[in-house]
Order: sequence, then structure tokens, then C-alpha cells
Amino acid sequence: MRNKNPAAPSSHVTFPTETTPVDVLRFWMGDDWPCDWPAADRDDLWFKGGAAVDERIRQRFAADVTHAIEGGLSDWENDPHHRLALVLLLDQFTRNIHRGRPQAFAGDARAQALVTDALTQRLDARLPVVGRLFMYMPLMHAEDLALQEECVARFTVLQQQAPAPLRDTLAGNLRYAILHRDIVARFGRFPHRNAALGRPSTAEETAFLVDGPRFGQ
Repeated sequence: MRNKNPAAPSSHVTFPTETTPVDVLRFWMGDDWPCDWPAADRDDLWFKGGAAVDERIRQRFAADVTHAIEGGLSDWENDPHHRLALVLLLDQFTRNIHRGRPQAFAGDARAQALVTDALTQRLDARLPVVGRLFMYMPLMHAEDLALQEECVARFTVLQQQAPAPLRDTLAGNLRYAILHRDIVARFGRFPHRNAALGRPSTAEETAFLVDGPRFGQ
């Protein structure tokens, strides 16, 4: 029978795990994860990273990330919040656990499929503002110009529709989305990934890596 869900692998593998989607959401967004924005600042966890953060995520979620990359946890896809937790495993936690290695991007294809399917079903509309932000993030990581354009469009609407106190913060996220889009429009990929993926850089990319912004990891 044909798989009716384009975001899920045809095998619908589900691995046993003690981790729940709420465990992932609480770790990433705090106990107030159903709210539009966490009460406590979480930028150090979300965007600054570092060895200590990477190791913290590795110790707690490495097995779950592996399961997700291998096609597991398909039962998390049905509920919008649970799908968001799966997207976090595939798109965010991979980059912490496998920083600087090819596996850092191994979850991207599935994450992007889950997101595009969620947009088709309008599942993102059922998430709080911060949930929509991270649901759209795999689009920002895509080496595909059409997905990058979709990302900029989604971040634009998110910033416009958000409660007034969040608009300045989301304007910053929108600027990053535009910068990512512009890099893919110029190179067709993120040159910063070339070393990790064993891709040779062009002369233009080499010059860009010296002076350009460090986006696309």
C-alpha cells in the first residue's frame, strides 16, 4: 500500500524509547513550553551552544536522535506538538551531538519533509509562537532555494502576527532567515558545510569563508 504521509518513512519504524515528546519540548523551551515564549532567556541553549551544551544534549538525547534519523518515532508525527519535538531531534539536536561531522545534517531531509507536510496540513497554526519558530527552522537550514524562500515568507508572517512584545526578537530571526536565503541564492549551498561534508570549495566560496558570516552550519 502506498504511504499516505509524505513526511514519514515507508517502513514506519518505531523504536522503543523512554523519552517522550514533552521531555524534548521541556528541555528546549522550558516548563512553560505551551506558551508563546519562554519566561527565561534560552539563547545560550538555542543559538550559542558550545561544548558543554553539546555534551548535555548528547548524554540525554543521543539515542533518540539516532532513532529519529533512522526513521523511528513515527508515532510522534500525528500531534503538532509531538511533531515539533521530532523536528527538534532531527534539526537542532543533530547539530549539537554531531557538530562538525556529516551526521550533523543527517536529519535534515526528514525534518524538511515533516515541516513541508505540516505546512500543507496547517499544523503550524496550532503551535505557539516559539513552536512555529522552530518548526520553520529546518527550512532555514535547507540547501534549496525554494525552501529558503518559503522560510523567509513564514518568518515574515510570524513576525507580523506575533504579540507586540515579541516582534523585535522575531525581526532578528527574520534577518537571519534572509541572510541564509541569500547565501543559498548565491552559492546553491552553504559553504560552511563543505569541510564537514568533504566537499571541495570553489575559489569564491573560499574567499567567502574568510570574510563572510558564519551561517549554514
